[in-house]
Amino acid sequence: MNIVVTPSPGQKTVKGACPHDCPDTCALKITVEDGRVVKVQGQADHPSTHGALCTKVSRYAERTYHAERLLHPLKRVSRKDEAPRFEQVSWESALADIATRLNSIAARDPQAIQPYSYAGTMGMLQGEAMAGRFFNRIGASQLDRTICASAGAAALTATYGHKLGMHLRFFAESQLILIWGSNSIASNLHFWTYANQAKRNGAKLICIDPRKTETADKCHQHIALLPGTDGALALGLMHELIVNDWLDADYIERYVDGWDELREKALQWPPERTAEVCGISADEVRGLARDYAAAKPAAIRLNYGMQRVRGGGNAVRLVALLPCLTGAWRHRAGGLLLSSSGWFAPYKNPRLERPDLRTAQKAPRVVNMSTIGDALLEETTPEFGPKIEAVIVYNSNPVAVAPESPKVVKGFQRADLFTVVLEHFMTDTADLADYVLPATTQLEHLDVHTAYGHTDVLINHPALAPLGEAKSNTQIFRELAAACGFDEQAFRESDEQLARQAFTDAIDFDALAEQGWQSLPLAEAPFAEGRFLTANGRAQAGGADYVPNYESARSAPELAARYPLAMISPPARNFLNSSFVNVKSLRDIEGEPIVEIHADDAGARDLADGAMVRVFNDRGSYRSRLKVSERARPGVVNGLGVWWRKLGVDGTNVNELTHQHLTDLGRAPSFYDCLVEVAAA
Repeated sequence: MNIVVTPSPGQKTVKGACPHDCPDTCALKITVEDGRVVKVQGQADHPSTHGALCTKVSRYAERTYHAERLLHPLKRVSRKDEAPRFEQVSWESALADIATRLNSIAARDPQAIQPYSYAGTMGMLQGEAMAGRFFNRIGASQLDRTICASAGAAALTATYGHKLGMHLRFFAESQLILIWGSNSIASNLHFWTYANQAKRNGAKLICIDPRKTETADKCHQHIALLPGTDGALALGLMHELIVNDWLDADYIERYVDGWDELREKALQWPPERTAEVCGISADEVRGLARDYAAAKPAAIRLNYGMQRVRGGGNAVRLVALLPCLTGAWRHRAGGLLLSSSGWFAPYKNPRLERPDLRTAQKAPRVVNMSTIGDALLEETTPEFGPKIEAVIVYNSNPVAVAPESPKVVKGFQRADLFTVVLEHFMTDTADLADYVLPATTQLEHLDVHTAYGHTDVLINHPALAPLGEAKSNTQIFRELAAACGFDEQAFRESDEQLARQAFTDAIDFDALAEQGWQSLPLAEAPFAEGRFLTANGRAQAGGADYVPNYESARSAPELAARYPLAMISPPARNFLNSSFVNVKSLRDIEGEPIVEIHADDAGARDLADGAMVRVFNDRGSYRSRLKVSERARPGVVNGLGVWWRKLGVDGTNVNELTHQHLTDLGRAPSFYDCLVEVAAA
């Protein structure tokens, strides 16, 4: 007998989209009873979500109704070098004061105003649509948004012509999957569903990662290479493909440029040299190459962990060339996926942020978000331009997430820096603001989304009216523009008007609004016959090479003598960057900040499991609980992040130890290129 469940009279369901920085970009089904969200689920009919959500997002209502949620504008009444104190103020007075301060700075030099945002929401509206219009109109400096993915993005663009890859669903048909630099169970759940399906059908899964992750536990093999040596491993695999004639010579001849140069480089990386650099065995190199060459089709799921080192861009380039050398791209279940976001480029409206509102004759200054610590401490110089006098932070928490946080904190503590933060909670950055403005969560506003792990456009309908006095980012920037005296029509457009402008006519907005998602019309095997989006349609192999870390025993032996352990700082399983850290049920699962260390390294330092330890280098010191664990390989410690600083033992987190040096491509941070020592606290 079929049981049909009908909604109660006070119940409705709303179609939404997960806003967070995750490749899955899930389609949500939000259940509302009597005006309150009671359940957040995945949409069962969305191809990649198929009704399932991660633990974090399934508890999204808990985050929206959190007791510490910001619901009113706040103004600072304490100094920035003392415990933060704020008073509640009206929106009218807050916006009037902020506008007066910004207009005064802009009258001297608008580029002294700096926006700072990233992926607190991945939505096109609540991200940069109205914010971009405001900062273009006032003439502010631009932000180089590099903190997560720009090294890999630059690498894919140099190799394939854009950020492109295979379709998610076809991983289920692969015979071999290399999960490279990705803890998919924690950070890419729906890919893992397809990988598991392939595994049940006989596919071999190999995890390549310095840490023995939860994903590595479920794979047939784990290759625990040293941080920053992925490019060397890729060259070592190429060496074996060449000397054993495991190449698709026809594909290379037709569709790859620069092969002779790459071949010469790869022949310099026999298994023994590769193994020594990577900290693995020569047999692992040979076996991996043999498995990759023999499996038809073979697929690579690459993620961003491996590109957070000095040579991360070149490493991505080299790995991205592997399916070109074996002809894996001929199959729809072969190839590589790091990001699919480039597929959306022809469908997105480049004028959504209205760059025409910027009237200055010269190109705007661009400040790299990964070096914000240095930037906030710069004085006015001809090279840098004007000293930063104001920062408007939205969709980010730089005091917690930016590298070398002692400098970031010092910058935000400047008494002469005017800081406005749009937020849901009192984060580490909000604690140092002059004004904190309450923003809506995804359940309370309209937005449209693309993805970087699949090829569907999604819409998020609001399920609730904004709680308290919270306003959407779009509305805050509309009202701030009005307070600044900007009267252009661009600042009077509604969220629905913005959503209808977000895409070209190729996306039917009304159909999107009704169904909740729309799939892009793309070929199943996009590069089966080349047709990469490069200038000549061929993959570009020239120039790709292994680049060593800034900080390693090989590249910096004197530094390594003092700080012999490499530290990586992958995200804790139940957090997403610094989001969800304050959701009690998730923090209870994580317990407290921990540093994982191998038993050999703990024994050499006479450190016991569960001890409080000090992790340190020349940049700073961080106290944490020690966990002696097989998840850490010898010579490497894992400082799980990104905890809010104020929830750490001494008000710090792992970014106390990271540096601001940038990657070889894409100007990205090198979070996992970091030498430390560990001692008893």
